[in-house]
Amino acid sequence: MTWDPFGTLRGALWIGGGQWAGKSTVARLLALRHGLTAYHYDYHDARGHDDRRVARRLRLGEPLDGPDPDTMWVRGTPADMAAETLAGFPVRFEWALDDLRGLVSGRPIVAEGWGLRPELVAPIVDSPRRMVVMVPTAEFRDRQARELPRATAVGAAVSDPDLAQRNRLERDRLVADDAVRSARRLGIRVIEVDGTLDADAVADLVAGHFLPYLEGS
Repeated sequence: MTWDPFGTLRGALWIGGGQWAGKSTVARLLALRHGLTAYHYDYHDARGHDDRRVARRLRLGEPLDGPDPDTMWVRGTPADMAAETLAGFPVRFEWALDDLRGLVSGRPIVAEGWGLRPELVAPIVDSPRRMVVMVPTAEFRDRQARELPRATAVGAAVSDPDLAQRNRLERDRLVADDAVRSARRLGIRVIEVDGTLDADAVADLVAGHFLPYLEGS
C-alpha cells in the first residue's frame, strides 16, 4: 500500500498524457473554477527535483550534469529516447508523490503532467475515473510545435537543431502513444485534443468526467 499520511493521494484527481495537449492549462482552469489545488509536475520536476536527480546520478556513478545536449537530442533515435524517458518515469513519480503527500487541501488536488502515467497512478486510486489522459492529435501536436514558444525548440545548444526538434517531437509521440495504450488497458478515459475546442471547452470535458468528486468535496 502506498504511504499516504494525510489521505492526499487517495483524494487527488489526475491528468496525465502527452506533451502539448493542454494539461497544465486545464488543471489551472479547474483550480480557478472549483477551488482546487493544482500540482504541476513539469514545474516541480524541472526545479524542485533537480537535487534528487543529481544525487541519483551520483549513486549510479553517472555524470552529475547528465548527458550533453547532442547525446540527448541528436545522436540517439526517437525510440531510444522514448524508452529512456519511460524507464525514468517510475523514479520521478515517487518524487512527485513526496511533493503531493505534503499537501493538505479542503478541496481535491488536481495533479497534472506527462510523468503521471496511468500504470503508476492506477494502483493508488480507488477508481479509474479519478484520472484522465489527454493527448494531442498529430495535427495539433504539429500546430503546437509551430506556435507554442516552449515547444518550438529543444531549449539547448545542439549541433543540428532541426534534427533535434524532429527527434523530440517523435519521442513525444511515442511516449504519448504508450500512455494511451496503458490508459485503455486500465479503463482510464483518453481525451484526444485536436484544437477544435478551446481550453475552456476542454476543461468542461474534464470537469464533467471528474464531476462526482467535484460535487462531493
